[in-house]
Amino acid sequence: MSVRDEIETSLRAAFDPRELEVEDDSDSHVGHAGHDGKGESHFNVKIRAAAFEGMSRVAQHRAVHKAMGDIVPRIHALALDVGS
Repeated sequence: MSVRDEIETSLRAAFDPRELEVEDDSDSHVGHAGHDGKGESHFNVKIRAAAFEGMSRVAQHRAVHKAMGDIVPRIHALALDVGS
């Protein structure tokens, strides 16, 4: 399973989002720090779920990181757009 698929699976299971987009943006970072040439290092995630309602932005991001578990240390960059 690709890292992108792992991210999507973990976030769907944790939040049952009404909107979820996971983009592997690794190719845009060729030559930058953290890009090892293999890809799957930089991701953009847009997620909308009722579970985030009333949470601060910091709490939302922490919840996403917790849901992703051991995926986070395996990637270099994660851009989050989180909302309810």
